[in-house]
Amino acid sequence: MTDSDPTARPPAVDLSAEGVHQRPDLSYGAYLGLDTLLASQHPRSGEHDELLFIIIHQASELWMKLSLHELRAARAQIRTGELGPAFKMIARVAQIQRQMIQSWDVLSTMTPADYSRIRPHLGQSSGFQSWQYRLLEFILGNKNAGTVGVHGGDPAVHAALLEALAEPSIYDESLCLLKRRGFDLPGHVVERDWTRPYRADKAVEAAWAEVYRDTSHHWDLYELAEKLVDLEYRFQQWRFIHMKTVERIIGYKPGTGGTGGVSYLVKALDLSFFPELLSLRTAI
Repeated sequence: MTDSDPTARPPAVDLSAEGVHQRPDLSYGAYLGLDTLLASQHPRSGEHDELLFIIIHQASELWMKLSLHELRAARAQIRTGELGPAFKMIARVAQIQRQMIQSWDVLSTMTPADYSRIRPHLGQSSGFQSWQYRLLEFILGNKNAGTVGVHGGDPAVHAALLEALAEPSIYDESLCLLKRRGFDLPGHVVERDWTRPYRADKAVEAAWAEVYRDTSHHWDLYELAEKLVDLEYRFQQWRFIHMKTVERIIGYKPGTGGTGGVSYLVKALDLSFFPELLSLRTAI
């Protein structure tokens, strides 16, 4: 469950011909664990399209795992003030989100009739139960303690979610960096209960506006802000396409996990991770 230190550098890989021949026992399939990976699809309905449904969601979980890896490392870099590596990591997550957005196009080839034959075999399983998605929202700043209880039956997952809930988000760390750089931010912004949802603050908007008014002087902070805006932009695109794909396949039926389905997903579109980075555009 727990990732290794996200700031640790991986061991160097010898890509020379000599290096390749040092491990004749390590095949492509063994390195990637393909025996396990390709044996992890277990259709229950016997319907042709169920394999598509499973693989799309499994691939999304892998992309989320990589996104969490990158965002944790980016947050650690922001905490130390080393923004260069953080920019690359955040930009990578934005590109991962592009891949996740495109995956909905593949899933949308499933018609309502196709899905209706699979749905009875899903039981209460639902994307709402994706604990990696919840971790992703927590690190981006959408803190909602009420969602943790869904995972009470898995102690390890439950503990990881509680830990993530209590940690500062990537935006929290960015605001702490602004404070360290001399911007006038109130204590209730940078010294608060991280388990609580972030609330927009005029002082924060003013600080970011100052960055945007003098980009040459605050270039790295300006670039950080734009990387975060791009991250939220892609995430909102992913949310929107998710909602429209669900609407296209099941209409306004409730979700398998008991949520409102499309109506639940529509509400999520109103959530903003970095509100002042959007509001300042009106202010400046």
